[in-house]
Amino acid sequence: MVRVLRSGVIDVPLEDAWRVLRDFNSHDRWHPAIAASEIEDGLPPDTVGAVRAFSLADGGRLREQLLRLNDRDHELTYCLLEAPLPLFGYVATIRLRPVTDTGQTFWRWQSSFSAPRDQVAALTDLVGNGIYQAGMQGLERSLRRPASEAYADGAPQVQRASALAPVQAIPAAAEARMDPPAPASGRQALKAGAIVMERHGGPEVLEFRQIEVPAPGPGEVRIRQSFVGVNYIDVYCRTGYFDLLRPPGVPGMEAAGTVESVGAGVTHLSPGDRVAYACGPVGSYAACRTMDAELVMPIPPHIGEDVAAASLLKGVTAGFLLHDVHRVTAGDTLVIHAAAGGVGSLLVQWARSIGAHVIATVSTHDKAQIARRLGAHDVIIGRGEEFVEAVMEITRGKGADVIYDAIGKDSFDASIAALAIRGHLISFGQASGPIGARDIGALTSRSVTLSRPNYGHYTDTRALMTMQSQRLFAAVEAGYLQLATPTVYPLAEAARAHADLENSRTTGSMVLAV
Repeated sequence: MVRVLRSGVIDVPLEDAWRVLRDFNSHDRWHPAIAASEIEDGLPPDTVGAVRAFSLADGGRLREQLLRLNDRDHELTYCLLEAPLPLFGYVATIRLRPVTDTGQTFWRWQSSFSAPRDQVAALTDLVGNGIYQAGMQGLERSLRRPASEAYADGAPQVQRASALAPVQAIPAAAEARMDPPAPASGRQALKAGAIVMERHGGPEVLEFRQIEVPAPGPGEVRIRQSFVGVNYIDVYCRTGYFDLLRPPGVPGMEAAGTVESVGAGVTHLSPGDRVAYACGPVGSYAACRTMDAELVMPIPPHIGEDVAAASLLKGVTAGFLLHDVHRVTAGDTLVIHAAAGGVGSLLVQWARSIGAHVIATVSTHDKAQIARRLGAHDVIIGRGEEFVEAVMEITRGKGADVIYDAIGKDSFDASIAALAIRGHLISFGQASGPIGARDIGALTSRSVTLSRPNYGHYTDTRALMTMQSQRLFAAVEAGYLQLATPTVYPLAEAARAHADLENSRTTGSMVLAV
């Protein structure tokens, strides 16, 4: 993983610089390398999730997506979706700070990405000097001089790919045509411990066995897994409520470890890379696994493999719930059920960082203390009629703008009753059972919206999964999310982990250690 950091001072007031930078479609007016830019789908240019497509002065085309915009901290984070350079997994953050004595602005622009080993030095120079340094010089010029003179003479020019080893355009889906590295050793199948289900049922159907793990074929990697994430979707898989696995087979959708070997055509991963994944197809409850390389993400250096295995699926879920299913903004009032759980604990922290008012619900006093430590403004124990009364009292009779409900049957009716006019109920789990048949006509009494998002629909391409994971990792690195050390069970004791999860005997995240 390559890290690039540049910083400096520009002789313009912070508010002036931020007004320009927060417009995600403004860079063609101040960066000397940009010829034209537009926001796709007609979205406002400060919309989190908006994609800007732009052309360079030399004709190159790029696409970038806004992952985070924080007016309080004068900070934005974005990622690269498509570019004519091999900047794999590129995510960058710009932050401004005032220089109080002079009225100037201190800027800090940093990024991380992977790149071919023989091009790391040239790409590091290009990003740090040709993009960051030149861009901030251009921003200063544009704010201090009339627009017609902004790049009249001596303007910095961005060094482009002609100065690098020749490469082809590499889209976010990684359909690269560069010569791949020779596959590492690992052409033989391996034996590995795994949890196998012969039938659907209770935790007792999870049995520890030895399985054969094939060598990676074209476009695949074989991973020696160190930790496996345990999620409620695994329970749905085990019981057959979700048609994810037809026995016999191995359950699980999340794990982290090290690349053991790569198949032909894999260019963005190498043996020894620390990686994680959180997606279908199922099969993660194993010591070793062969996976489609497109589904595997590098782990940033500052995140441990146990935390990555415990948090990627839950963190990606929290990200699309807050930014895609319902775009939460500062001042919104949220209810987060099961706020001390895996997804709930991340929703509380992330929503609080956005500036929302967070009302948490939990089942015990101990979990209430956890929710308060996470940053919840108000905590309610229980989810019955008293919950509705408490929400209405907190909101002075208005109700909540959005409610995140992973409980299902036991909380659904109360959640509907606690919504504001035109409120939004997001039902993303059914820990207490299905909600059953419902008359949607009852929703008209408050003109509420009901959503039932599917994780797979927000992560079903490499571009989407890259964006979601990078948004999560950026939030962690910026300090908005604290990923707690998970509760650890041995892989062979997966049945006990499932029993504890179903009986609410855990808080936070859980992993199986290999």
